[in-house]
Amino acid sequence: MGQLALSGVKKRFNKFEVIHGIDLDIRDGEFVVFVGPSGCGKSTLLRMICGLEEITEGECTIDGQRVNDLPPVKRGIAMVFQSYALYPHMSVFENIAFPLRVERLPEAEIKDRVMRAARVLQLESRLQQKPGNLSGGQRQRVAIGRAIVREPSIFLFDEPLSNLDAALRAEMRIELTALHQKLKATMIYVTHDQVEAMTMADRIVVLDGGSISQVGAPLELYHKPDNLFVAGFIGNPRMNFIPGTCTAVGPEGATVSLVTGGTITVPVAAPLGLEGTQITLGIRPEHLTQAAGDLSIDVVPTVVERLGVNTVAYAELEGVGTVSALLPGASAVAPETPATLSFVAADCHLFDADGTALPRRVDSAMPIPDAAIA
Repeated sequence: MGQLALSGVKKRFNKFEVIHGIDLDIRDGEFVVFVGPSGCGKSTLLRMICGLEEITEGECTIDGQRVNDLPPVKRGIAMVFQSYALYPHMSVFENIAFPLRVERLPEAEIKDRVMRAARVLQLESRLQQKPGNLSGGQRQRVAIGRAIVREPSIFLFDEPLSNLDAALRAEMRIELTALHQKLKATMIYVTHDQVEAMTMADRIVVLDGGSISQVGAPLELYHKPDNLFVAGFIGNPRMNFIPGTCTAVGPEGATVSLVTGGTITVPVAAPLGLEGTQITLGIRPEHLTQAAGDLSIDVVPTVVERLGVNTVAYAELEGVGTVSALLPGASAVAPETPATLSFVAADCHLFDADGTALPRRVDSAMPIPDAAIA
């Protein structure tokens, strides 16, 4: 079992509150990622679950047992840190076995657990080597192996891939996802990298300023962000935001007059009284195209990035700031050359003056595969 529940959890350092009443349930076997910008409280929240930080207020339960006052070793968890924290004078075998020797387990059981972990992590040929002879990815596997042998109810990962180069991070993402599928264990993973969150998580917890901004499956957050913060944080390049004014509300949705010129009717369930209020239209870079659409914007790209399969064009618009478009790799765009970008109303998001997303009409909602929100 590996069920976790947080109820009204807060953390204060003296009088400064950094975690503001978190309520969260994590199911057994789930891979949950805490994501957010630096300083949002994700690592502090993980350390509170682990027991390395005291919970100022609220309750943390693991498999139905309140653990607020239990030391880390009694909580049935194992944590993998950003730094590998391996003992350089010990072999890989002894590094993995160390927590079991602290528990004074029989030698036969220690060897059995270490060998099982080594097989899962493909470290069998490295067991007699020292950490200094290993690559960064192999060292991280050793750190993960040290957690696996404890057979915890919940694995906690605090930005474990941030010290690796880009290619190795991509490789380790795949390995960690495969490891979760093998172990079928509950895993909570902290990262500031939304790509890691989107590719690995069953559910993502987006944190902003010590509070939960939204919880959901990766594609749910991508297609149906609750607010401006989530819309701008999930997706790469980030969503474009264009200010405007709501001019009319009808059965087809809300009509918006944009600062870039032109009007568009977005299929949302708009509340009464929205007319005349400030509104923000969101359109993802991948939904901007050089083909015909419901509305066009004239731009002059300042930077064009050729990435092979895709080309990213950046332009500055008065009253908007930087706008980016994710176009096909062979797109005929060039710096300082005027271009026209278009988009369709069905791809747009609308946010009210408070930054809250307006719900899409049921008949126009973007379809999300059932497997993506399970």
